[in-house]
Amino acid sequence: MVLRRIFVGDLQGCREEFEALLEALRFDPAGDKLHPVGDLVNRGPDSVGCLRLCRDLGALPVLGNHDVHLLRQAADRTLRGRRDMLEAVRAEEDGESLLDWLRARPFVLGWPDVLMVHAAVSPRWPEPLHVLQGRDVLVREADTEFAVRARHCDANGRMPASDWPPPAPPFMPWDHFWRARSDERRTVVFGHWARRGLVRDVRTVGLDTGCVYGGSMTAWIADEDRLVSVPARRVWSSPDD
Repeated sequence: MVLRRIFVGDLQGCREEFEALLEALRFDPAGDKLHPVGDLVNRGPDSVGCLRLCRDLGALPVLGNHDVHLLRQAADRTLRGRRDMLEAVRAEEDGESLLDWLRARPFVLGWPDVLMVHAAVSPRWPEPLHVLQGRDVLVREADTEFAVRARHCDANGRMPASDWPPPAPPFMPWDHFWRARSDERRTVVFGHWARRGLVRDVRTVGLDTGCVYGGSMTAWIADEDRLVSVPARRVWSSPDD
């Protein structure tokens, strides 16, 4: 049986669409490896269901900014922000084990031909795997914040104050600098950028096609270089919420 590495864009709690995508992919846990690009939880209707399905299918995701926020809220009662998602997870019989499973996820995963990160790779990192592996999700650090939040940056990895409207030079979409690297042949697969949508460029694949905002949920089968997507069932959230 040929192993397929299947990378999936931001789930954001959209469990029904996730299940429909797995059906469209003819996902076989015996022969396929499932790699969500982060943001398993938050704005959609069933974050708990997405966490549980990923865990039960043996998925190997990376952490996204919403996953990180959930884990930091679980560890720090004084952290500001809505806590309804955390309360929903903890209300489940397996809630604490789901949080433990999520806490064990990394910020980056890598293969000889592919890197996976939620948001971005900084141009100042010689090797993203060395920079991000083993980082503690509960510790707020510049490198991990970049990995889960950046969209634009300059050549030194400095982020602008805001990503919208698009910032002026020297800020560019972060992947501009990745594609300019003559020492790299790996493809970076990422999410986080629903406004930008699907990205298929030299050594970059962006998979956040805005399912939670009424768009679609998209997967990239790396070993076939093939995209599969399913439409959202409805608009679950506004980007401005």
